[in-house]
Amino acid sequence: MHLSVRIDSNSGFCFGVIYAIQMAEDLLDEQGYLYCLGDIVHNDEEVQRLEAKGLRIIDYEQLAVLRDEAVLIRAHGEPPSTYQQALVNNLTLIDASCPVVLKLQNRIKASFDRREKLFIYGKHGHAEVRGLLGQTSGEAIVFENLEELLHHELPANITLYSQTTKSTESFYTIKTELESRGHSVTAHDTICRQVSNRDLDLRRFAAQFDQVVFVSGTKSSNGKVLYQVCKETNPCTHFISKTDEICPSWFGPGQSVGICGATSTPMWLMEQVRDVLVRL
Repeated sequence: MHLSVRIDSNSGFCFGVIYAIQMAEDLLDEQGYLYCLGDIVHNDEEVQRLEAKGLRIIDYEQLAVLRDEAVLIRAHGEPPSTYQQALVNNLTLIDASCPVVLKLQNRIKASFDRREKLFIYGKHGHAEVRGLLGQTSGEAIVFENLEELLHHELPANITLYSQTTKSTESFYTIKTELESRGHSVTAHDTICRQVSNRDLDLRRFAAQFDQVVFVSGTKSSNGKVLYQVCKETNPCTHFISKTDEICPSWFGPGQSVGICGATSTPMWLMEQVRDVLVRL
């Protein structure tokens, strides 16, 4: 049916993920295997590619019994307890925490040390949020939306932080709403612009095509958000995780198709999708 197909040049890994994967690949080439605490990226296809090279994904239970090994800390960062565990077990930590996340962790720790009332806009249980919460000995309050935040007993003075991949617009809406209710809010905008700017870039991209194929791992929270952005802009947007989920009946003869993805979607996977589409 000869589709005209284009990949979004702004899609694909953010610099934090590129850095972590490059570090993992260098070590795998060197020593043939490497432990990584949690999925290195929320994309099953990329994880499987690296596992085939010798990456061994472990969880906290496995970390507790692992000794005398090197362990990669992924871009999401880790709480202080992970570093303490490493000391006890004589583990060498290869820290690929994203610099944007590390800066945020340090700011949250400083606020906590000043005994400020901390509220973190983020996803419960998310790897990055666990690391942030760890800076406050688990005392900061994490909330996913305004409604959940308003269920809490709120102090007069609030210090507001955000997971780095949240929407800037939502963050400032929350700040404004709290202020309109009489709270004094110190808002630290620590949202990664490389991620938040994708919102606008994707809207521009998705609007140009008859159909859009959005490629992302199902575990990626950033993927879920960006898929919705595409779908709002172009209702003919299809979510897939791998090439065999492509359905030829989505497309009409000669249609234009845009391929885009999350900050955890590898470019090679989007290229595979393109190669399938151009053969339809």
